[in-house]
Amino acid sequence: MANAASGMAVHDACKLKFLDLKAKRTYRFIVFKIEEKQKQVVVEKLVDPTQSYEDFAASLPADECRYAVYDFDFVTQENCQKSRIFFIAWSPDTARVRSKMIYASSKDRFKRELDGIQVELQATDPTEMGLDVIRSRAN
Repeated sequence: MANAASGMAVHDACKLKFLDLKAKRTYRFIVFKIEEKQKQVVVEKLVDPTQSYEDFAASLPADECRYAVYDFDFVTQENCQKSRIFFIAWSPDTARVRSKMIYASSKDRFKRELDGIQVELQATDPTEMGLDVIRSRAN
């Protein structure tokens, strides 16, 4: 279960809550964190579908790394309602170097556990994951 590169396991709740977001649309976004002492990725925050993208951006800590999944709804130029599931690897410049290394080495395995990710973003500051960036990547 643990990743050879980083030694991080993925808690079952991560996969189950992601499936709820993907299939049932129970959540707008989920924030995950690595518990270094337990050596596993866990769910930190579950947020209901009424929340906005601004709420999502504000929920990420300014100086700590996180993984997040965001269910982005949009309307195409042909006026079709669509949705894309974004995986965001949040690694701010102000985070500890050790933390950035652990998150970077665990990311691919964790992402593989979440079947259904459509777009991936790597962000080191809020401008790299602004709503304009999300919109452009969704199409």
